[in-house]
Amino acid sequence: MKTRFIILPLLCLCTAVAAQEDIHTNHHTEDSTDVFFRHLNLNEVTVTGVTGDTKLKHATAPVSIVTPQVLRATASTNIIDAIAHQPGVSQLTTGGSISKPIIRGLGYNRVVVMSEGVRQEGQQWGDEHGIEVDGSSVGSVEILKGPASLMYGSDAMAGVVILHAQPTLAEGEMRAHVSSEYQTNNGLFGYNLSMAGNQKGFVWDARYSDKMAHAYKNKYDGYVPGSQFRERAGRLMLGLNKSWGHSRLAWTAYHLTPSIIEGERDPETGELLGSSVSPKSYGKSLPFQQVKHYKLVWDNTLNLPSGYLKAIMGYQQNRRQEFEESADDYELFFKLHTMTYDLRYVTNEWDGWKFSTGIGGMYQKSGNEGEEYLIPDYRLFDFGIYATASRTIGERWTLSGGVRYDHRRLHGYELVEDGAVRFQDFARHFNGLTGSIGTVCNINEHFNLRMNLARGFRTPNMSELASNGVHEGSIRYELGNERLKAEYSLQADLGLDFTSRYVSAQVALFANFIDNYIFTHRLNQEIEEGYLTYAYTQGDARLLGFEAGIDIHPIHSIHLSNTFSYVDAQLTSHHSQLTSSNKYLPFTPAPRWTSELKWELTHHSHTTVNHHHTTDAAHRSLLNNLFLAAGLDCFLKQTHIYSADNTETPTPAYALLSLSAGADIQAKGRKVAELYITADNLLNKAYQNHLSRLKYADINAVTGRSGVFNMGRNITFKLVVPIEISISH
Repeated sequence: MKTRFIILPLLCLCTAVAAQEDIHTNHHTEDSTDVFFRHLNLNEVTVTGVTGDTKLKHATAPVSIVTPQVLRATASTNIIDAIAHQPGVSQLTTGGSISKPIIRGLGYNRVVVMSEGVRQEGQQWGDEHGIEVDGSSVGSVEILKGPASLMYGSDAMAGVVILHAQPTLAEGEMRAHVSSEYQTNNGLFGYNLSMAGNQKGFVWDARYSDKMAHAYKNKYDGYVPGSQFRERAGRLMLGLNKSWGHSRLAWTAYHLTPSIIEGERDPETGELLGSSVSPKSYGKSLPFQQVKHYKLVWDNTLNLPSGYLKAIMGYQQNRRQEFEESADDYELFFKLHTMTYDLRYVTNEWDGWKFSTGIGGMYQKSGNEGEEYLIPDYRLFDFGIYATASRTIGERWTLSGGVRYDHRRLHGYELVEDGAVRFQDFARHFNGLTGSIGTVCNINEHFNLRMNLARGFRTPNMSELASNGVHEGSIRYELGNERLKAEYSLQADLGLDFTSRYVSAQVALFANFIDNYIFTHRLNQEIEEGYLTYAYTQGDARLLGFEAGIDIHPIHSIHLSNTFSYVDAQLTSHHSQLTSSNKYLPFTPAPRWTSELKWELTHHSHTTVNHHHTTDAAHRSLLNNLFLAAGLDCFLKQTHIYSADNTETPTPAYALLSLSAGADIQAKGRKVAELYITADNLLNKAYQNHLSRLKYADINAVTGRSGVFNMGRNITFKLVVPIEISISH
């Protein structure tokens, strides 16, 4: 089921208000749906990454929490797809397997994704490069909006998506899970196996997942060749949980093989071309990518009388290959090695004060091992140091702020191809000083007022600095610019949230001013036949917007929830004269209104694998936590586009209807399974999301429609079977 809500011209920390879970606890209650009044308990939610650990009611910047219950009930094809319905969050998509997070109109290297406690480093500069994380290993998600978080440095200008692993179990517990899902549109079949335990402080967690899908279909295109994919992932965690703290070693492996949707059409029939296999085949079809991501993370926490000391070290290897002519020979091959480190100290609260300080950074080595080139081999080294403080004053006021200094060095290496210099040797150094200051006023038990001012920083990536080649994923020739400057932003946030027994509402306004915003523009030259040429440039920009939400629950079992998200992004200066065709930032999400009516038919006392006392009604009931929900996603038309050089085209408005249902299946008062059924795009609407890259594929000569359309009606069935295994002492 998707978490959704409808507009007040107000905006949000939205689903965060519906959460009641401490993300840092070692175990959690496994209800399938939201329990009564969960949205009221802001004191019980812990947020990380703002100024250490912070209760949600004390967070000065906008934060959204996606709970384990919501993730399990959501139908999606990847983890970003699962969280893209949060207010202010969108996704840039390529087919069904690849999604990139967009926060308040900003994405790519402006969003940091944290997984296993370290920043996820792949090839996030590319349009068709997704987030290589297994969604089934994610326990909950925390979304920090804006540059207010000082713990992540360069690239966290738009915000941070923190993917929390499944929490470790309590002492003496051992559990296994078996889950499976099937989707009707693309035949997606996936399953996940896991086992975790805690015996005398020795903790472990082992997981394996497998997912495959054939081509998806829609009303206009039929089956879309090249949209099939295969995903496999594994995770193993071993560690110690003791009174002194914890030490855990986690290893993950992620393999994704997505075929590439080229969108070419028969000039006479208008049918899509390009697949060498049957539309319902699960086999890979040329061209395709092969992505492998490996990660090893050592996470340590030492409890001290005055606080705790945390040290995390990680190594990642990302291997991305592109096969065009043969499944045995790759044309493009990037291999990226990343080492990260993070050392931080967070104090306990003392006389209302709480402090944190830390140092962190990374080293990267990237090499080309294919026959084609887009970016040069390069090395990257950076480090950052920061300090934050927060102060609670009485029962109402919380003040927080901090400063951070970053240094980054990039070195691109020369490449001579056929006697000509393809990439020149160069080095760039960047330094950034950032900070934030904010306050929360708990006006009374119903109202909270939040204000925050933050400065963000982002260095150009290697693609922006030195690209020189055909980018097949973007279907264009790209040229970098070694003279690009670092981006700096200044963002102001103002938020108000209200909670009561029958209504909760939130509104969050933001204004973001960015110096040296980097983007691409088209050149009137053709370097390689058949490809338009685009070059990176920059100018100053400003983004204004808001998110609003309201949740009405007139009786125990009924919830009517709504949200509205809006961002207006414009250039304020550019190397050329600004006109109506080039003043808007490209690929800005369309305004979106989401609404959901949810009916919780049954909700007895917790009766899952824990041996809790249950009521007679709960003991006799076959179903618990039974809910029915109807959702409506309304995307307004997007006409604020960068139309110069045909970079973007307008997108008309459309609405998508969904229905969902879920329940715990019980036997003798104990939960034996969870079942979810979700019907997305119930009316089989043919539409193109404004952020879909496939929108700009070939024109259908028969119908006159341009590009490939998104997935049609899709029904998802998901079954989760928890198993408790007793450990004898």
